[in-house]
Amino acid sequence: MSDFAGMEDLLQDFLLEAGDLLSDVDNKLVDLERAPDDRGLLNEIFRGFHTIKGGAGFLNATELVTLCHLTENLFDKLRNGELRVTAESMDVILSATGSVRDMFGALESGTQPHAADPELIGSLKRAIAGELGAASADAEPEPAAAPAPAAAPAASAAQGGEPDWDLLHQAVIGVPAVAQPTAVVEAPAVPKEKPEEIIKAAIGRRASDKPGYSGPTGRRDSEKQRDNSIRVDTTRLDQVLNLSGEIGLTKNRLNALRSQILNGDDDPETMHALDVAVSQLDLLVSDLQNAVMKTRMQPIGRLFQKYPRIARDLARNLGKDVELVLAGEDTEIDKTMIEDLSDPIIHLIRNAVDHGVEGKAERLANGKSEKSILRLEARQEGDHIIILVADDGRGMNAEKLRASAVSKGLITDEEANTMDERQSYNLVFLPGFSTAGVVSDVSGRGVGMDVVRTNIQKLNGQIDIKSTAGQGTSFIISLPLTLAILPVLLVRLGDQPLAVPLSMVREILPITPDEVREVGGRATMVVRGEVLPIIPLANLLGWPQETQPEYGVLMQTAEQSFILAIDSFAGREDAVIKSLDDFRPKGVAGVTTLSNGQIVLILDMKELLGGVGERHGVSRAVLIQQSRKLLAA
Repeated sequence: MSDFAGMEDLLQDFLLEAGDLLSDVDNKLVDLERAPDDRGLLNEIFRGFHTIKGGAGFLNATELVTLCHLTENLFDKLRNGELRVTAESMDVILSATGSVRDMFGALESGTQPHAADPELIGSLKRAIAGELGAASADAEPEPAAAPAPAAAPAASAAQGGEPDWDLLHQAVIGVPAVAQPTAVVEAPAVPKEKPEEIIKAAIGRRASDKPGYSGPTGRRDSEKQRDNSIRVDTTRLDQVLNLSGEIGLTKNRLNALRSQILNGDDDPETMHALDVAVSQLDLLVSDLQNAVMKTRMQPIGRLFQKYPRIARDLARNLGKDVELVLAGEDTEIDKTMIEDLSDPIIHLIRNAVDHGVEGKAERLANGKSEKSILRLEARQEGDHIIILVADDGRGMNAEKLRASAVSKGLITDEEANTMDERQSYNLVFLPGFSTAGVVSDVSGRGVGMDVVRTNIQKLNGQIDIKSTAGQGTSFIISLPLTLAILPVLLVRLGDQPLAVPLSMVREILPITPDEVREVGGRATMVVRGEVLPIIPLANLLGWPQETQPEYGVLMQTAEQSFILAIDSFAGREDAVIKSLDDFRPKGVAGVTTLSNGQIVLILDMKELLGGVGERHGVSRAVLIQQSRKLLAA
């Protein structure tokens, strides 16, 4: 039974507010490490802990109140100038925020949190007394940089030795370790669990992380318990209410006109009034639909705010100096997409810190500054959201990527020789691909980037890579504004309409028999100098091909371009997607209803295209080679 019977609503409100507040405190702590004397930051962090403590008091969460009270006392002395921030005191503070987050987890499960680690409580008390490197105001301020031994775990792992599993676990999940270089704080106890199990829990490996996994992905059920609510600006709700009232008035007008027409009053003036009322209703319904959709939109900054802490802790654990710069935090995106973007962005940031960014010595040798800048940016371009994760590190080596993929048996030498630079970069998304020489806690398993692409594709998005040797790498994610409405192209097989995502469509062309050529036993067409395979939609669906297709839809995915052969097309629509929860055939993303009431299937082209090369009995590499011979002739 829950410890909060009768207080569930209060508990959920507290967890929502306090969770956002703690994430904001985490970010300000990262800023404070760079500006330890910033009084404004010290005051804001003090108020954050004070607010969390007050809410915990209403819930009788005594242990959480105790921990927040001690941390609040420490910040009271810091902001009043009695103490100064040092690396040692910062480690204790970050460890306290991690413990607070653990207590939130207990509250989320409906139980009162246990007491914080006695060692942490003791460290906080020593810090408040000025005995833990939190120097008094008169003393010389110590540098806030991370102590040199922080690089030891990474070096140990790279050399095949035994890394500090506790530090690695805490760095990856965002719970910092209590500093060890000082004589006052004892080293954390060696965990009883096996190191592999701790890292598994830290990184979050689960079924969806396995290469090639095609089932449901995203966050764990326990992480979704607080995701059922949404904050909406009251001005948006007012707009919805006003539009609803306008629609009600227009409905009354239509009813009156209907009565007039049924009574025989169908003169031109009445018909004109009917036309005006229907047009007004159409406009109002469109406005209402847009207004309702906006209530689902949330600033992506609420997702971004947890990443500076993750990047800071991981970089420190690896002995690197990385600053995560955020941009476009006010960009709005569908809330359901924000939830599913969490894991992919964490993977990309981890990948950038571990693989993309060089160590301090290597950066200095290459004429760069010791500090690397990692940029996380969001912006809106048309009806799409662009998310950028970019580093200023060593960049990608296409030749090395191809060699690694060949050595792991993921591609053949023949396929590697036909790949351009862009295709070589996309090799990192293959299940089982990794360039890491040694499997460590952070990388080397070849599953992270595979999960990234899988999750992005499930959001009807695309991910692209740009890289320059010695200058850095950028991962560009393109997503639709919302998953509730999808622009589609209506195509036909005989009399049956079907919908394909418009984002994949490049153009529509006629298919004439004299332009179709056979390459490797497969029908192809030459479009502006490029030989493209023709894939009949009927074949993908397993339907009989009753007539020769007359039109082709040039479609493009991240991996390939092809011509989808169809009988005809019926135009473009903004489809309101209805999911098929109980029965979902392979290759069907959902259904929508046309204006005439007809139900149309929305096709999942990526799923339908799985294994297209094998289905037609020709590999992609052979097709490319024979296509080049055809063009040369």
